[in-house]
Amino acid sequence: MTADDFFETKAPQLAFYGKAFLDNQLEYQEIKLYLWDTLEEWQHLTEKSATLDINQSDTEKVFWHLLHCFDKWPEWAIRGNLHLRNQVDECCNYIKTGGRFPQSCVGIRP
Repeated sequence: MTADDFFETKAPQLAFYGKAFLDNQLEYQEIKLYLWDTLEEWQHLTEKSATLDINQSDTEKVFWHLLHCFDKWPEWAIRGNLHLRNQVDECCNYIKTGGRFPQSCVGIRP
């Protein structure tokens, strides 16, 4: 699996989970489990190949930023803070449909 393959699979999943969370259709703990599973898969991928040598796509940057938001902020903050909620929503929309790159989005590889 290449880094492109990884993000082609993982980014839409994260956007789906993020939207479901915002719509109260998914528990926050499910996103946390997804987060740790994804980081473990990324670690295995980077151990096997030189994925860090390629440039990050905009989708990858948004993916890492969104994953970081779910790691850094507690459930109540994302649900209750309009700025955070909008940021998560914008990132999910960008991953799903493209368009304008979300503001204040700084996603880097772990």
